[in-house]
Amino acid sequence: MPERWDPPVFDQELILKYDQPGPRYTSYPPAPYFHEGFGAAAYEEEIRRTNAAGTRRPLSLYFHLPFCKSVCYFCGCNVHFTKNVALSDVYVDHVLKEMDALSPLIRKERKVEQVHWGGGTPTFMPAATLRRLFDGTSRRFTLDARAEIGVEIDPREVTEDHLQMLAECGFNRISMGIQDFDPAVQKAVHRLQSEELTRRVFDRCRELRFESINVDLIYGLPYQTAETFQRTVEKIVEIGPDRLALFNFAYLPDLIGHQRAIPAAALPSPVEKLRILQMVVERLTAAGYVFIGMDHFARPEDELTAALKDRTLYRNFQGYTTKAGCDLYGLGATSISQVGRCYAQNLKDLEPYQEAVERSGLAVFRGCRLSDDDVLRRDVITRLMCHFVVHKAEIEAEHGIVFDEVFGEALESLRPMERDGLLSLRPDRLEILPLGRLLVRNIAMAFDAYLKKPGGAKRFSRTV
Repeated sequence: MPERWDPPVFDQELILKYDQPGPRYTSYPPAPYFHEGFGAAAYEEEIRRTNAAGTRRPLSLYFHLPFCKSVCYFCGCNVHFTKNVALSDVYVDHVLKEMDALSPLIRKERKVEQVHWGGGTPTFMPAATLRRLFDGTSRRFTLDARAEIGVEIDPREVTEDHLQMLAECGFNRISMGIQDFDPAVQKAVHRLQSEELTRRVFDRCRELRFESINVDLIYGLPYQTAETFQRTVEKIVEIGPDRLALFNFAYLPDLIGHQRAIPAAALPSPVEKLRILQMVVERLTAAGYVFIGMDHFARPEDELTAALKDRTLYRNFQGYTTKAGCDLYGLGATSISQVGRCYAQNLKDLEPYQEAVERSGLAVFRGCRLSDDDVLRRDVITRLMCHFVVHKAEIEAEHGIVFDEVFGEALESLRPMERDGLLSLRPDRLEILPLGRLLVRNIAMAFDAYLKKPGGAKRFSRTV
């Protein structure tokens, strides 16, 4: 049997056979199944339950900082486009008020092991404003001395003041968007970012000794070909980030209005898109990067790689992480919390979010409480997405079930994939083989009860 961290094997015919829309499984149930019957009161109830006497489960904090000066046409994030930097100070005032409502509900001895600032573009905000947010967080929560503290930066916006402030505050992980260095692609997606500028920011981050630098790439953008994108990949390998995220461009112009600025005819064909994917996977693994799962690569010495090998890797709304034991509290507009047996999402738009915080401190408008069946299926899907293997005895011991009885229908539905060599169905385990690792979402979908319900076919991006 191959090792679980061996690189995926690419078979275009099989990928085209199974490619379809499906969840990314940053949560289960996926976010489209959250509902407005779960609100701030239900969220507060779960917070109180999970902060009962003796609870020491660590914390993860995610802050959504939604501002951008200009629109990138590929973007599917919740963003507020403006050039009015003064809005960021008002926004931080409200995030601090949200923390004022949240932090008294959380036991002080629970330490924060992970902090992440996402967006939007966090570095849209002045360095002094961001420092005020970080200092306010430190006063309200107990940050572990070894906490992972990360931020997404835009090389076009970040300044020396930003980088100095981040280093002084103890940030140790930097993530920067690159997407593609090709000028024609950049023009088509309205994001002009030179290689020279990107290298200069990257090198400065190395000088400031940030422990890990991640870069984001996107495949499937307009005017991309395997040949043009290979030039970008070669430059990325030369730059040498610690981690890479390779995202599949989800073209949803009916749902995301600014994507209509991208003509459908400019997009690579499905076959060309797969050629691009194959090239990137083969080039990165040849350069020594380990395929972590779905869309992430890391150096062999990275802690993500170690977590993959010892089966402690986890997946949440920030992607793959080593912080499996944390309750995740999301702050800011559109942020999603994963606390105990619930998910809770804040209001998405800026003004309604700020108005809700002014009224009551919390701004949750929808979410869900997980049933026993949800928790069970989340566990199975997470293990598939993160470890490429599910040991039946572990699930049975954890949840008090007989695996083959509960999941007999799901296992039977996977038989065609087994015959195609994507996975191995054994008496004691289900294991995804290298041929099936790029189709892990498809395999996980067999265990998704929501996809089988009436109206379960929600809008998702394609699996590859």
